[in-house]
Amino acid sequence: MERRTLIKGASAALTTSLFTGRVRGANGRISVGHIGIGAMGSSNLGHALKLTDTVEPVAVCDVYQPHLDKAVATAAKAGKTVKAVKDFREILADKTIDAVCISTPDHWHAYMAIEACKAGKDVFVEKPASVYVEEGQKMVQAARKYNRVVQAGTMQRSGGYFKKAAELVQSGILGEVTFVHTWQSGAVKKAGWGKPADGPVPEGLDWDMWLGPAPKVPFNRNRWGVGVTTFPTFRYFWDYAGGAMTDWGVHLIDPVHQCFGEPMPTTISTQGGKLYVDDNTDTPDTMLATFHYPKFMLTYESRTANPMPMFAGQGAATAIHGTEANVVVTRGGCWLIPNKNSKVEEQKWENNNEMRDLNVPHWKNFIECIKTRAKPTSDIETCVRSSTTCILANLSMRHKTMLDWDEKNWTVKQSNVRPHLKAKYRAPWKLEV
Repeated sequence: MERRTLIKGASAALTTSLFTGRVRGANGRISVGHIGIGAMGSSNLGHALKLTDTVEPVAVCDVYQPHLDKAVATAAKAGKTVKAVKDFREILADKTIDAVCISTPDHWHAYMAIEACKAGKDVFVEKPASVYVEEGQKMVQAARKYNRVVQAGTMQRSGGYFKKAAELVQSGILGEVTFVHTWQSGAVKKAGWGKPADGPVPEGLDWDMWLGPAPKVPFNRNRWGVGVTTFPTFRYFWDYAGGAMTDWGVHLIDPVHQCFGEPMPTTISTQGGKLYVDDNTDTPDTMLATFHYPKFMLTYESRTANPMPMFAGQGAATAIHGTEANVVVTRGGCWLIPNKNSKVEEQKWENNNEMRDLNVPHWKNFIECIKTRAKPTSDIETCVRSSTTCILANLSMRHKTMLDWDEKNWTVKQSNVRPHLKAKYRAPWKLEV
């Protein structure tokens, strides 16, 4: 596969030449600073606290004081004392910190990850990798240029069910695969998340820093999203994220890339819109994306106003269809389903706690790779490829055009869409590798 432009000007492989072999963390542990400790950040802090033999959380950072207070208390319950700061640059400047975990809103992922690489930190960064295509490209360049281990938060790659799916596909048992179906469904309310008016910034929140490189706008409860729902609603605004496509879509499409050796689609065509929900968010409630890969077609279906499950009774899944059999995989199981008259025997893997475990094995892999300098299971390039695929689907929908992807030059052939691949940062933030 062509990857020259994606990592132009930097080595494609990690080496040991820049690693001293000396772990600076206490008692040989890797010291980690956690940046962004809302919903996902709290979850990642919890996973790290389960690995006390190898990980030492030493600092937490958030622009919202109550999040900081909660994180400090969580660490204290685990017997850990952590430094609390509001400016992530303090974490990056601290030479006693070996690695950072970035669990901020999506629009911060690329900038913070690149700056962390430049500061000599290894990085765990949540998915999607970025909001803009160019950001992802520069994240890979930074990881290679500064010889950093960068693990993305596509933790399913560390799960037993997803490893089994990849094993089955790569064994050839499915026959020839020409079609892949991914979907997620739900039952949202007609009012959605409502239409709150712009208002005063909550006490303890640095709204300007939260916005960072995104456009300057008044505070809105849904744009921030904290407390609106379990996972903040910022993900439904184009300024900060990509809606269901980059939220759920990355998790559903990334397993396909894992199974087939990290391919990229050649053409992308998407339609969608807000056909049911009436609130102040931007992204669609209903969406259908079609991706033409070199050897198969892939569809992604976002159906949030109807919860009917699909194959194997799953409300969200990845299904890979071959001439002999099919694989359906979710976080809850993996099913091998033969076609009519096929000699393949039906099999299923489910209710297995070891195979179900995703996050702790993913963190273990990250820490091990920091020590060995090997590429992690979700090396940043894999997540950039999956994230870029989903970002392109959104652009196809928003610009009402089928996109032709030029992997060699990491761009689209449609000149009117090309400007929208590039990051647009508010001053003084600049994305520089």
